[in-house]
Amino acid sequence: MGGDRQSVKTYVPTEQKELWRDHADELDMSLSEFVRTMVQAGRRGFVPTDSGAFEEPASEGSDPGGHDLESGVRTTLESGPCSWDELVEAVVSDVEDELEATLDDLQERNRIRYSGREGGYVLTDE
Repeated sequence: MGGDRQSVKTYVPTEQKELWRDHADELDMSLSEFVRTMVQAGRRGFVPTDSGAFEEPASEGSDPGGHDLESGVRTTLESGPCSWDELVEAVVSDVEDELEATLDDLQERNRIRYSGREGGYVLTDE
């Protein structure tokens, strides 16, 4: 999973988009981040609870919560054997992608900004 990003389009009823937007706002996420997270959650077998939240099934082994590291390793190994370095690259690129999306979202909502003068990303006063 490299650093290349692709856009995906879908069409949903206006009411559905409004529900997703409201839920994303409640979770302090962009709509894109929310949809991406929900798709990934569905792929990992998350199931809705009575409250409408999603619950992750228990995982066995070294990653008891079933976190993305285990999923990333398993997904990478589905294509065949990988060296340590290849696995590290796959996992790191996932984190880099998530970091980039988070930074984009935070900048979009004016929560952070990039300041060359201050040497990097900084919080805004909001």
